[in-house]
Amino acid sequence: MNVLMVTSECAPFIKTGGLADVAGALPGALRPFGIDVRTMLPAYPALMPLVAKGKEVANFGDLPGGPGRVVQVEAEGITLLLLDAPQLFDRRGGPYTHEGGQDWNDNHRRFASLAQAAARISFAGLTGWKPDIVHAHDWQAGLTPVYLKQPGGPVPKTVMTIHNIAFQGRYAAFEGQELGLRWDWFTPDGMEYHGDISFLKAGLAFADRITTVSPTYAREILTPRFGMGLEGLLNARQTVLSGILNGIDTDAWNPGTDPALVQTYDAGSLDGKKANRTEICTRLGLDPDHDGPLFCVISRLTEQKGLDALAGAIPHLVENGGQLAVLGSGAPELEAAFKTAAEDHPGKVGTYIGYDEGFSHLLQGGSDAILIPSRFEPCGLTQLYGLRYGTLPIVARTGGLADTVIEGNLAAQRAGCATGFLFDDVSVAGVSEVLDRAFRTYATPGDWQGMQRAAMSQEVGWDISAQAYADLYKEVLAE
Repeated sequence: MNVLMVTSECAPFIKTGGLADVAGALPGALRPFGIDVRTMLPAYPALMPLVAKGKEVANFGDLPGGPGRVVQVEAEGITLLLLDAPQLFDRRGGPYTHEGGQDWNDNHRRFASLAQAAARISFAGLTGWKPDIVHAHDWQAGLTPVYLKQPGGPVPKTVMTIHNIAFQGRYAAFEGQELGLRWDWFTPDGMEYHGDISFLKAGLAFADRITTVSPTYAREILTPRFGMGLEGLLNARQTVLSGILNGIDTDAWNPGTDPALVQTYDAGSLDGKKANRTEICTRLGLDPDHDGPLFCVISRLTEQKGLDALAGAIPHLVENGGQLAVLGSGAPELEAAFKTAAEDHPGKVGTYIGYDEGFSHLLQGGSDAILIPSRFEPCGLTQLYGLRYGTLPIVARTGGLADTVIEGNLAAQRAGCATGFLFDDVSVAGVSEVLDRAFRTYATPGDWQGMQRAAMSQEVGWDISAQAYADLYKEVLAE
């Protein structure tokens, strides 16, 4: 079976979030099932060295954003199809925003071009290869199923995956003509969204199957609270909607071999975490002799992640004997709040504004627990990394967080299956309450270590999820 993945980012080449990790890991995870994946991705500046090494396999002179060619190249075990359109993608800044932090004003043309190039390749195929399934990821690839429904040849089946429904790719209706979209599909049951075009809604309306990244999130997005205005369409298409949990790369995230750690360890030798904790303290100016739990945050600093509630609970965390290490960037007011907390609580709170992949591994390797108080979380990956590293996740009961963490109540601890702490009230009071539960368990080292070992025994790789995707592909082809 041949599958064309269409995505705007893919680790390790270009990454802003969990979408990249999924796009980077899934092709290899599907290979044992006899599935040949090729991944279509814009040729951003970081990928231009790969473009120079690749082979041109398609050339289009009239994409919505102008001419572009597709270059195929093998890298990091993935077959990439890079859309080389310098006028669209070879520019300084991020994949979606310029250096000022605002969205590129031609994002609609940029990602419509990606989707249309993918559709044309799907119609015509490449030498010796043609997709049976086209798997589009998030709004940036949302027009792919739409273009595939327009005349062009035999149509492969399509799967559309929602990684975060909050980001929908919404643009003015008049852009539709420039993008080559059929006006009669601009309806409430199609791509129309409050008078505009929604790339994500278009993909959800026209794809043969819809997936999202956890079973709980698949149920949540059917409700007004989580559906972000698309719950009506999703309820109408509920029979083709399913949730498949993300996995992680267990080779890259392995506390027994991780080169980013000062000392590696496994479930049988948890003392190895101590040297990593000391290194964290050194880097962030924390007290290395502190004997309370070290909590960490590795996240975008946004209200979606509940980090305003956590910021308000920092005095409670410190007063009860905890330390906090923060790695992330985001809303200026939250960056300022965590910087201020570090100044107000020297030796107890340390903040690194920005992102450092190696330091994120060290934080997982040396912290006792990771805080993820998200108001919504489609899947989440940091809690999976926490499980893998015996860094107990403290999470809000939502989306994939609820699907992957087992509450550390007394019964679960006695059964040896507790792996973290869950709570419902994302507020200062709610965060403080769940911290109190963690403090009580930490005070009994045997109970805490038992939870760490249970966490490290959890299946967090791609095997089960890859099987689910393989089964889904077979089902949609058989329909």
